[in-house]
Amino acid sequence: MKKIRILGLGAGDLDQLPLGVYRALKNAEPLFLRTKEHPVVNELEKEGLVFTSFDSVYEKHDQFQAVYEEICYSLLDEALSKGDITYAVPGHPLVAEQTVQLLLEKAPERGVDIEVGGGQSFLDALFQALKIDPIDGFQLLDGTSLKKDELEVKQHLIIGQVYDRFVASEVKLTLMDILPYDYEIYIVTAAGSQSERIQKVPLYELDREMEINNLTSVYIPPVNDESILYKQFSKLRHIIAELRGPNGCPWDKKQTHESLKRYLIEEAYELIEAINEEDIDHMIEELGDVLLQVLLHAQIGEDDGFFTIDDVIEGLSDKMVRRHPHVFGHTTAETEEDVLKNWQAIKKEEKGIEEESILDQVGKSLPNLMAAAEIQKKAAKVGFDWQEVGPAWEKVKEEIREFELEAENNSDKMSNEFGDILFAFVNIARFYNIDPEEALYQTNQKFKRRFSYVEKKVRKSGKPFEEFELENLDQFWDEAKEKGL
Repeated sequence: MKKIRILGLGAGDLDQLPLGVYRALKNAEPLFLRTKEHPVVNELEKEGLVFTSFDSVYEKHDQFQAVYEEICYSLLDEALSKGDITYAVPGHPLVAEQTVQLLLEKAPERGVDIEVGGGQSFLDALFQALKIDPIDGFQLLDGTSLKKDELEVKQHLIIGQVYDRFVASEVKLTLMDILPYDYEIYIVTAAGSQSERIQKVPLYELDREMEINNLTSVYIPPVNDESILYKQFSKLRHIIAELRGPNGCPWDKKQTHESLKRYLIEEAYELIEAINEEDIDHMIEELGDVLLQVLLHAQIGEDDGFFTIDDVIEGLSDKMVRRHPHVFGHTTAETEEDVLKNWQAIKKEEKGIEEESILDQVGKSLPNLMAAAEIQKKAAKVGFDWQEVGPAWEKVKEEIREFELEAENNSDKMSNEFGDILFAFVNIARFYNIDPEEALYQTNQKFKRRFSYVEKKVRKSGKPFEEFELENLDQFWDEAKEKGL
């Protein structure tokens, strides 16, 4: 079987290279290097080392993955045509070397054997240079594909593959999503070699006037300032647990699922108000208040031993994937109607429902105006509806007359008849594509603005409300109306 032997050039200069690796490199023929930009290569060239490097491949592609794939397939072709070959990479072959991982994956398909030789990882030299102990917990991440959700900033964080200023800039922007712009970090180049250089800089200077090359790594010390962690979900979860802990807040410890119900409704409506006002800062605050309610309920569940927020998140993730087969599976859904149809079909199958009223799909805890609108929409979808708005108007008039008759007699049916009027008006709103809940919200807000104007006029007069006739107050109201309030 053809073979590719992979060796590591180590993290520093020739003095750090193990004797066995040195001899293997000297005797290798043919020898391929991922890059010749390495202190060991510079010194071995002086000793007459002959090799072929893949540096030119970097200039052909915009993405590193494409570079690594071309190197991988080139090496496999060389092995198949020339027999055994040697491939050398910076550091250790199994530490932060994507080309090696690709070779390990693809070589068996091509009938090529992979032998991983020695080499010193840059991590040993880095730990020594920075004088840190990895037992405290550390992460090693690739700067070319850094994702903020993967970062554990409470641990030692080492970012490798910071080849140039472009990568450094991308790393900086990702880190600044979760760390202060002036957080102090370290740029480490050629750790362990005679050219070792460590620079301590604020985060925003990571890609400015710094010496960055293929031997550069970035070190981010663990975050100790608790306020920096406030963006992390895990920190928020810990805060809520403390509030309900033995030394927590008496109010929070007292709450139950039942006692919190009204707060969830209040916070949801305050969020709706912020959305209607298009107030982004207010939306952020109110979304936080809604999330607080979710976490409080989850913490109560955890305290009682029934469920945790992890169960909530797992259930939601599973449901979203399961009910979106057009995104995560092979089902097709071209329109919003297709999506809703699939959703209802999957939901029905999950719940094992064979026969149910279409009105059972309307949420039982919806505010009643919203529920009325949903009930009418469901009924209309199966044809239980007028074709035009005229009969709906006649129904409104009929219900008003019926209410008037009951009101004249002060009947106990007044409440039912009044509800019929509201239900009939919701039907009118549906015909004109008006959201009744939203319409009533707008009217409430309008009343509050105009009444506030009346209050100001009364206060300005220096007299109490009781001394004003309704006619006078109506004049103030009309002034507010003329002002567009």
